[in-house]
Amino acid sequence: MAARGHLPVELTSFVGRTRLLASLRQRLQEHRLITVTGIGGVGKSRTALRLAHQVRQRYRHGVWYVELARLQDPAMLYHTITAALGIADQSPREGADTLAEWLAERELLLILDTCEHLVDACAHLTQKLLDTAPHLRILATSRRSLNAPGEYTASVPPLTVPGDNPSDNPFTNEAVELFGARASAVVPDFAVDEDNITAVTELCRRLDGIPLAIELAAVRLRTLSVEQILALLADRFSLLAGASRTALPRHQTLRAAIGWSHELCEPAERLLWARLSVFAGDFELEAARHVCAGDALPSDRILDVIGGLVDKSVLLSFPTPAGQRYRLIDTLRQYGGEWLDKLGETQDLRRRHRDYYLQLAERSEHSWSGPRQVHWYTRMRQEHDNIRVALDFCLSTPGEEQVGLELLSALWFLWVACGFAREGVIYLERALKAISAPSRERCKALWVLAYIRSAQGDMAGALAAAEQCSTDAVRVGDSGAVLLSTKMQGTAAMLQGDAKKATALLGVAIEFHRGGRELNPGLLPAIVELSMVLLAQGEFEEAETLLVDCLQVCQERGELWLRSYAWYVSSLVHRATGRRDEALVACKEALRIKQHFHDVLGIVLCVDNLATLNLQAGEPERTATLLGAAQSNWRTFGLPQFGSPFFTTEHEQCVKECKKLIGDATYDEAYTAGTRFSLGDLVEYALDDLDDFHLD
Repeated sequence: MAARGHLPVELTSFVGRTRLLASLRQRLQEHRLITVTGIGGVGKSRTALRLAHQVRQRYRHGVWYVELARLQDPAMLYHTITAALGIADQSPREGADTLAEWLAERELLLILDTCEHLVDACAHLTQKLLDTAPHLRILATSRRSLNAPGEYTASVPPLTVPGDNPSDNPFTNEAVELFGARASAVVPDFAVDEDNITAVTELCRRLDGIPLAIELAAVRLRTLSVEQILALLADRFSLLAGASRTALPRHQTLRAAIGWSHELCEPAERLLWARLSVFAGDFELEAARHVCAGDALPSDRILDVIGGLVDKSVLLSFPTPAGQRYRLIDTLRQYGGEWLDKLGETQDLRRRHRDYYLQLAERSEHSWSGPRQVHWYTRMRQEHDNIRVALDFCLSTPGEEQVGLELLSALWFLWVACGFAREGVIYLERALKAISAPSRERCKALWVLAYIRSAQGDMAGALAAAEQCSTDAVRVGDSGAVLLSTKMQGTAAMLQGDAKKATALLGVAIEFHRGGRELNPGLLPAIVELSMVLLAQGEFEEAETLLVDCLQVCQERGELWLRSYAWYVSSLVHRATGRRDEALVACKEALRIKQHFHDVLGIVLCVDNLATLNLQAGEPERTATLLGAAQSNWRTFGLPQFGSPFFTTEHEQCVKECKKLIGDATYDEAYTAGTRFSLGDLVEYALDDLDDFHLD
């Protein structure tokens, strides 16, 4: 059940590079770190992707692709990689340690695409990971070497062009074949033949065999002949020849090709191209309208202008379940950014970009506890790159830090429920350090920080943030923050095993929130946590009454995330009162809901519970496998069992009884098998386990 990796689909045919690919396949067997280098637009990423698809069967745990082009902050390198690997970022430990531990027992190829702006961070990372994970191999793409120990550097040259080897047939030349393939995709009846071969070969020579330049030129066949393209391109080269005396000729050539494509755009298309450069990754039409409209570009024209950019292959367009989305490839995004600077609009557009994602975050927060919770989970994970850019703008621009606090705090559910806990802590700590004066915005950020830290098992940090929130909230007169800080202190007390304090604090939070509109993070988590305290004290009837009420509220409002936790605790109550069949049904319901979210903590809690249920049913080997899978994911994503006596006591007892039944050797074998499960594998295994379970 080992994960088989993740690779982007190859959307176009791959042309040429036969010898290079054969050499790289051989080098991958000899070296554990290979960096594919070359100039911009030469096809480093495309070559790496083709190679990855060719060798993916070699690696037991697959090939994993991580795109770094949009990442600007080296501190977020680990988070970007763990997100691409499907690892939820919950642990308070160093990111490199968490990632290295996850990779240590896996045999896989990790592709780090576009490293040149993060060379130092990537070099340190690759060295640490390769030292820790003996079966790991890394393939990086970069405009320059990482200069890391053990690195093998392979340069990707431009495609061969007619004339490189006088004996070659021009019709089978790599550059000509690429032009022909891309041209026939644009104009289906186009073919390279005796009538146009001279012009095509000259065009490929003028473009120096750079794939991006060739592909941009091929797009123009919609409106021009090859001869016309060649003539126009020659004029553009003359215009740009003196732009930089120090730039390599191929850099000038690529720039000329992009500049030429830019010149062929309508004025409105050029303006939109520049303004769209503020987006990271992909975006939707509504975002483009909000951020980019204005002056010579009215909102009602944005769709038509986007269509023009898509037709010219400046913008990529692709469907998603939530609707059509668009993307500038990074070379064209960088080019558009330069024009935006020349227009003097960069700061204004970055602020408008930030404002759009702030409004989106506030909408998602307002709707989080309603019937579209899964939609907002998916949507905000999809917007993760743009959220990062918006946060970076706030935290690096004087005077914008307060808005950064608002954006961070509105996204509390992204950090807590969607697998980005460590990233949320880093951003929040950075923002709170920048703004020390008490305010309502700072109070909210503090209780969000307390919430995340408690999920990580950092009880001291959670209490410190909650207590500071309470102090500041009294000073600024924010009664809502006082209540939420009370709730967060109650959560910490529960996890520390202080039942009396937890009961008092959580009871206050429930009393003041009951009947209000704020279900989450106020009322519902407090109800679930108080029911766990009552369960620990043996007050089963009171706990079950609370949970029934909680489930009813969730059902009425369409809330799923907290509903899954209510089902989980209900399973614990049923098990404690001897109702094993009902406990299994409740646990299964919790896990089915959790499939919709990357909720690591909730999943491993359910699996720990399921392990005990299996043990009671006389399935000790299956119990050991579940314990291994749960514990492995606990260690990767946070402190196992939160380090809380509420959870550790039962876990230790389960392990002890299981070993007593089957012996240490059998236990260790089954446990080790479980440690190989990814989070997705674990959920699938657990649900299959529940489906196969024979109820009495």
